[in-house]
Amino acid sequence: MHMFEGKILLITGGTGSFGNAVVERFLNTDIREIRIFSRDEKKQHDMRIHYKNDKLKFYIGDVRNFDSINFAMKGADYVFHAAALKQVPSCEFYPMEAVQTNIEGTDNTLKAAMLNQVKNVVCLSTDKAAYPINAMGISKAMMEKIATSKARILKEEKPTICCTRYGNVMGSRGSVIPLFEEQIELGRELTITDPNMTRFMMTLEDAVDLVLYAFEHGNQGDLFIQKAPAATIEVLAKSIAELKGKEYKAKIIGTRHGEKLYETLLTREEKVKAEDLGGYYRVPMDDRDLNYDKYFEQGVELMPELESYTSHNTDRLDLEGMKNLLIRYGMVV
Repeated sequence: MHMFEGKILLITGGTGSFGNAVVERFLNTDIREIRIFSRDEKKQHDMRIHYKNDKLKFYIGDVRNFDSINFAMKGADYVFHAAALKQVPSCEFYPMEAVQTNIEGTDNTLKAAMLNQVKNVVCLSTDKAAYPINAMGISKAMMEKIATSKARILKEEKPTICCTRYGNVMGSRGSVIPLFEEQIELGRELTITDPNMTRFMMTLEDAVDLVLYAFEHGNQGDLFIQKAPAATIEVLAKSIAELKGKEYKAKIIGTRHGEKLYETLLTREEKVKAEDLGGYYRVPMDDRDLNYDKYFEQGVELMPELESYTSHNTDRLDLEGMKNLLIRYGMVV
């Protein structure tokens, strides 16, 4: 963590699960200041009371408003851009809200970072941005494209802009785990969308680790993906019921608006050029310009037959494996 010694870190959407996880990780280090930027004064107040630490500074604002994010950016060294609308169904019903926060908000954040000579920006994306079929995923895919377009223009200049892409975070706001726990405690049937639906299983600690890895190792325009196991929704639900010592009772309700059967973290097209770093994939930026004449003359290498990296073909957790993961991270109480 020596890179953050004496530095100022700004977290957009900092009152969310990711922001709190970063604060927990950083607060007792030599970091100079952590700025929490969000529009939710209640959650900021709760964080202020909970942490009681002068290193935490709170900024009320919205990434949709350039002036507010530009003001919060003054003097910052690094930015973790986590502000987003993340719920698939709500974005399906209100797609322009997703556009304004996830797309225009990212553009505002990166413009402010460039204007204020920030050194590094890491933008947080989602598996739903790969082969997107819903408004949330499409807006986050556009977020990635905006980050890449800025990085392409900057080249060797600052800030260095990277993206991270990860799957569902267990225990985060909107996670299905607390819902299943509540339904079990109330003696209700667990509402399962599709028992065969698979999702990557990642923790908040994994999410923070991925962002820090991108921050430390990223070149301009890189996309970083952390390898993760997956499980079916049925296995997850059964695991929680067994850990609670309750009988598993389920009600199949069908998929919600915009949901996929499985998620993709790394597309086939990205995998062709991805660098396998062991626990991570690094996808370098496509830095070609708009002059395509040379590609008509020279051609490009044919794309090999590769599979996308999805929650269907990654390591699959069985019942015991899922239970062990939940126990290890204290997800079920």
